[in-house]
Amino acid sequence: MIDVTSSEQWQWQEWQGKPYLTCELLRPWQHGFFTTHFAPQMPEEFAAVFDIKPNAYRVKQVHGNVVLSPTEISWEGEHFSQADGIITDGNEQAVFVASADCTPALIGDRLTGQVSAVHAGWRGTAKRILPTAIQKFLDAGSELNNLCVALGPAISGEVYQVSTDVALAMGTSLGFKDLEHDPEAMILALENIEQSPLLFDPEPDKLRLDVRRVNQIQLEQLGLAPTQVAIAPHCTFQEPDNFFSYRRSNEKKVQWSGITSRNP
Repeated sequence: MIDVTSSEQWQWQEWQGKPYLTCELLRPWQHGFFTTHFAPQMPEEFAAVFDIKPNAYRVKQVHGNVVLSPTEISWEGEHFSQADGIITDGNEQAVFVASADCTPALIGDRLTGQVSAVHAGWRGTAKRILPTAIQKFLDAGSELNNLCVALGPAISGEVYQVSTDVALAMGTSLGFKDLEHDPEAMILALENIEQSPLLFDPEPDKLRLDVRRVNQIQLEQLGLAPTQVAIAPHCTFQEPDNFFSYRRSNEKKVQWSGITSRNP
């Protein structure tokens, strides 16, 4: 059985001298979590990294929980449709999301070959965007045990300081809605979770938050097994050589992550 907690699950690849990450769980698909070295290239250019020449799709990300298919994406004014996730509805479709400190999630169905790319910051996580994407798979005929999810480079909990309000939103997303008006009880409930997503912060009314762990718990609550989820051992804030971080630099620069659907 694959040990998805191991850094061996993640491999550095290279394209034209530029490094990017892949995940063993997503081996059946052409995919990549790209780095700063590819900037300012856009997904249409990244598609050339893959062996096939797919159509590349992206959206205008707004920190929500909308997940669209390529046929639902349109050009609206100066941008593509507003959403934070894309799920394929055909073969050789490449879907991409942009991130800096937020979590890029790539999802695949081992049986159908269909895939999804999701942008999950704390706001999207609070709105349960990953469960929304999983439900899209199920609505399309997927079975839960055929899905695999890779959570890419993002800011780590040990350095991500947030307010109590953000922690309350995370707790509500994990099913503790009855505690949303009782901050002390909510924080205690979150701290009592095994491998808690909350960490201590020395400042009053501040906490450290592991957003990827919250997403992982949401997936576990849906019924995904631990072996179906992999988390990248990389922090965008602490690794400036490879990743942009808005929290670190306050610059609106992003790296892209993408995956291509395949025949069943």
